[in-house]
Amino acid sequence: MARRRFNELPRGQRVATMVLAPVEMVLTAVAAVDLARRPQRQIRGPKAAWWPVLFIQPVGPVAYLGWGRHRQG
Repeated sequence: MARRRFNELPRGQRVATMVLAPVEMVLTAVAAVDLARRPQRQIRGPKAAWWPVLFIQPVGPVAYLGWGRHRQG
């Protein structure tokens, strides 16, 4: 299958890419900052195991933010 240039994609795919790519980057950044700052005792599993997971897009950051952290409160 030949690769298409961005401007050759249907308008809906271009819009979705322009909306979802920044969301994915922000989620990854938020998860990375949280993982770096959060003490090990507040994380499910070892920190070292979560770092590579953050870069499995788009599920890694969502998995860490939703399941990898212990709830505070």
